[in-house]
Amino acid sequence: MSTPRRFSQLDVFTTTPLKGNPLAVVHDADGLSDAQMQAFATWTNLSETTFLLRPTDERADYRVRIFTPKGEFRFAGHPTLGSCHAWLAAGGTPREAGQVVQQCGIGLVPVRRDGQRLAFAAPPLRREPIDDELLTQLVDALGVRASDLLAACWLDNGIRWVGMRVASAKRLRALQPDHGRLKGLAKVGVVAEQDAEGANGTQFEVRGFAAPNDVPEDPVTGSLNASLAQWLIGEGVAPPEYVAAQGTAMGRAGRVHVMREADTGMLWIGGDVAACISGTVLL
Repeated sequence: MSTPRRFSQLDVFTTTPLKGNPLAVVHDADGLSDAQMQAFATWTNLSETTFLLRPTDERADYRVRIFTPKGEFRFAGHPTLGSCHAWLAAGGTPREAGQVVQQCGIGLVPVRRDGQRLAFAAPPLRREPIDDELLTQLVDALGVRASDLLAACWLDNGIRWVGMRVASAKRLRALQPDHGRLKGLAKVGVVAEQDAEGANGTQFEVRGFAAPNDVPEDPVTGSLNASLAQWLIGEGVAPPEYVAAQGTAMGRAGRVHVMREADTGMLWIGGDVAACISGTVLL
């Protein structure tokens, strides 16, 4: 028998509905089977759908499971911010004032409130060199000019991407990748220092292509931006605090706020959340 459960749909990394990355959230999801969660995530057909549950770790305020239409993620950025926003809006009270602790597949993730904006602590990053042959295939499938490519490597913080840094934000916004070819290669996040045309208060332009997950282009990607920030700041390419634009080529206006603490080195990835739909779902 189906049970009415609170349901929220949000737009993450934006203050304006329809300009960020949408997320579906099912509250009070204890008792749902893996198959039920997967079936609902497939039905919503959003890049991610999350399910809020009672934590199994006493240090956590809630537990979240994150599903794409094809499978489950251990961690993802915009589902973390959106789920935390939904949990707080539904009356959730954190154990520690000013900070929420989320339990997910990679463990505990702190989420802090900086005014009205939420920010999650970026998970540890593992970087690996990329094979020359794969890089050549990716560059060709993306349509990146070889002269524009400045650096590339594997980035993994629970979600694995190939990160690429290119020289031109304008040409990055104009890319029209061959998503069919990318599907058999890798997920790719591409970043460029912003230009005057696209600046609007941002310092970097980002695009995320996730064809292997049946998402040709992700509007705004928290986990990718976390990996890119750790890479760029670590290499001295980016300052310890900046704002990245993502989704421009899709007609979105995602804004990702990056800040690394000087004393601890902890990196925070922040974004606004706009409520779109509130109601109940029978599951």
